[in-house]
Amino acid sequence: MKREFLEGLGLEKDKIESIMTEHGKTVESYKTKNNDLNTSLDDLKKQLEQRDKDLKELKKQTEGSEELKTKLDTLQKQYDADKTEYETKLKDTQLSSAIKLALAGKVHDADLVTGLIDKAKIELGDDGNVSKGLDEQLKSLQESKSFLFVPDKKDTQKFKGFVPGGGNSDSENQSDIGADFAKMANERSQAAKNENDPWG
Repeated sequence: MKREFLEGLGLEKDKIESIMTEHGKTVESYKTKNNDLNTSLDDLKKQLEQRDKDLKELKKQTEGSEELKTKLDTLQKQYDADKTEYETKLKDTQLSSAIKLALAGKVHDADLVTGLIDKAKIELGDDGNVSKGLDEQLKSLQESKSFLFVPDKKDTQKFKGFVPGGGNSDSENQSDIGADFAKMANERSQAAKNENDPWG
């Protein structure tokens, strides 16, 4: 969200400052969650790497023992399945986190909009941020479900205050509604007086 957008809405400076502060907290919160998540994922990755080393050591130790070799093969299959599941979850979590960070301040509910994004089309850069595939999907979503998005400055209608009659002296022909009512009341009063006046 940009300060210029809020200024364009005609908000006072102190209100703009409050909104920008809250927006900054939201973005910072997403960044903190993203960093915490990446730290947890790094820890899990290290655990899997250690598990991989342990399995290799066990393989060396089981040479010559069929029973141990069978158990090790079973463990290896389970490990491979766990690793595949972990990598899938890791990728999905990283994508969701990067998408939510990219959506911060643009949509009303980042979780809801993230669920509507086709993650298979999203690509992440080396920095972990979305590099491709999001803008096109957001454009399409904005056309079909614009209510999900925070209005942009150019999309926001400007409402101007009502100028009562006589309030603008630029035009000589402009009528004053109060004067028109007074004139009409005087004319009716005069007409009624003439009708009731037997000497008129």
